Amino acid sequence: MAKGTVLIEVERCKACGFCVEFCPTKVLALSTAFNSKGYHPPHVIAPEKCSGCDLCGMFCPDFAIFGHRDVPAASEINQ
Repeated sequence: MAKGTVLIEVERCKACGFCVEFCPTKVLALSTAFNSKGYHPPHVIAPEKCSGCDLCGMFCPDFAIFGHRDVPAASEINQ
């Protein structure tokens, strides 16, 4: 499976939970911490499961989260 990374813009988030709900590999959960607007943004709970599919970003109405696939190093490709 491809590996990925999630980037979260905490201050843009309104804690709708779409990213958590639609993540197929259950990488995200809503945090207990607050952002400056008083919302609980998501945080990554299982980074090793992220495939970089960007469903979290596609469903986010506030453009607060982005998933992307990690590019393997040349040494990993030739193995």
